Amino acid sequence: MLPRRLTDGYRSFLHGRLATERARYLELAEKGQHPDIMVISCGDSRVAPETIFDAGPGEMFVVRNIAGIVPPCEEDPETAFHGTSACVEFGVNALEVGHIVIMGHASCGGVSAYANQAAPLSKRDFIGKWMSQIRPVAEAVGPRTDDYADWIRRMEWGVVEYSMRNLMTFPAVRERVEAGTLAIHGAYFGVATGVLFIRNPETGRFEPYAES
Repeated sequence: MLPRRLTDGYRSFLHGRLATERARYLELAEKGQHPDIMVISCGDSRVAPETIFDAGPGEMFVVRNIAGIVPPCEEDPETAFHGTSACVEFGVNALEVGHIVIMGHASCGGVSAYANQAAPLSKRDFIGKWMSQIRPVAEAVGPRTDDYADWIRRMEWGVVEYSMRNLMTFPAVRERVEAGTLAIHGAYFGVATGVLFIRNPETGRFEPYAES
């Protein structure tokens, strides 16, 4: 049996959103998905891109993993499984999205675990191995300072920038960016405040979104 929270939620969806957007779902089923935006973010339950950006069905291709990391493109795809890389390949080559947004967030457990050298959650330490990718970010940010909040935030912002750089190691991504048909964006969501920070491509700074 599914948890009651899910069946209650589905009942609400069935008689609410599905009822009012049935034509949209039928169109998506018949014509397939054609989102222009791909969002790569953390799997954290507090940071759902569809909720934050008020997206409807078929509007965004969303990929989520621990800390929203994009690993660099590897020359030998046979060496391991590449879930996130496969999603990048699909989003760019099949869906031909025009925008990829890397969205980090405050209070990221993955970043915090790495920064604070947390004990593994299992013998296999899947999280530790995955988060070890951000070692260059930690080295660039430097050792912990007295202002812990600022230090960990700079680490979280650095992970967004790290993933943005790694996207450019994918040949198809680089080709489309250089051709002007694809843009890469950095964003950061404040869980407690609800404030969305957007990375300014000219200054490299994360600036809070302000309505014009």
